[in-house]
Amino acid sequence: MFGIPGQQAVKLTPAAAKQIVKLMEREGHQGLRIGVKKGGEVVIAGDGQVSLGQTVIKGTARKVRRLKPGGHDVVAGFAGSTADDFTLLERLEAKLEATPGQLARASVELAKDWRTDKYLQKLEAMLIVSDGADIFVITGAGDVLEPEHDVTAIGSGGNSALAAARGMMDSDKDAETIARDAMAIAADICVYTNGRLTVEKISA
Repeated sequence: MFGIPGQQAVKLTPAAAKQIVKLMEREGHQGLRIGVKKGGEVVIAGDGQVSLGQTVIKGTARKVRRLKPGGHDVVAGFAGSTADDFTLLERLEAKLEATPGQLARASVELAKDWRTDKYLQKLEAMLIVSDGADIFVITGAGDVLEPEHDVTAIGSGGNSALAAARGMMDSDKDAETIARDAMAIAADICVYTNGRLTVEKISA
């Protein structure tokens, strides 16, 4: 139930509650993820901010996770609503368990399902995934993209982080330092990004 000052409390119907959640997610901002490949390792980092409109709902969300399907480590970073993220995470794990050690194939299979499955088509998210050897961005449009310059970023502040990281790739900084510095720059520019990072490293 919810109340309006001076008026009787109103009970939401399931349909109304569902529509409100849908509208809230549409206006939400789910933070920033960056992937950097350099020096034989890949670093995927994400900030912790989740915003609804102009309001920060949470500052410590964890949207970068390490998986171990079939005994092979994979790191994934998500940008999207939490429910959509976990749905895609489960699908990715299932694909990796069916094709252990073959991240590219699993990513393509997930993208195909995402593109053709009527339920998955409604999900609004993007993924950065890596096994330490390769790094891919998976989208709901059926794309599996390998960054041309070994760096990619998705989510709020993505363009700022990508530009900053690209500018540091020829320096003597390692992958983690580049990721952290680029995230810090993006957090200074984008109001939907903060400096509370989750960082995962993985090597081939």
